[in-house]
Amino acid sequence: MLSEAIERVLLDERAIEARVRKLAGEISEDYAGVEYGDDGLVLVGVLKGAFVFLADVARRLTVPHHVDFIALSSYNEGATSGEVRLIMDSRINVADRHVLIMEDIVDTGHTLDYLQRTFAARNPASLRTCVFLSKPARREVSVSVDYLGFEIPDVWVVGYGLDFADRYRTLPYIGALKEEIYRS
Repeated sequence: MLSEAIERVLLDERAIEARVRKLAGEISEDYAGVEYGDDGLVLVGVLKGAFVFLADVARRLTVPHHVDFIALSSYNEGATSGEVRLIMDSRINVADRHVLIMEDIVDTGHTLDYLQRTFAARNPASLRTCVFLSKPARREVSVSVDYLGFEIPDVWVVGYGLDFADRYRTLPYIGALKEEIYRS
């Protein structure tokens, strides 16, 4: 069912499911041989936006993995401020472990840059990123993305974990929010 706040659907459930399966396959292939234990794969999801994406990818992985979460703040009254604050840190010691940061969206790049620098300083065995959506038109900081779901245009999107004012997060698709919703 299409929400009245949605201008158009950019990615439907079928497209998302197909891409998630492909990403999980690529990740599983790249981490084949990694086992549980101190050197196991750790998926670090960025709350709240990445929880749906992380759950869907994690359920399809064929390699042992652990799931952890962090929470950051980089928004101020609906717009990015460029300043990133850590609100809740990972509970797993990632030193000498394979870390895969799971992020919902990269637009300016400030948040992902902060995450990459923060986790690199913790001496993981490897550090990669898996991002569901990318808005290259908004990039201010160059960041590397190892696994990418989709590139999208510079529109405000919601659904599949992404929100506006903590609403629309559980829509099963990615929709472009009507401008009058976020401009009011």
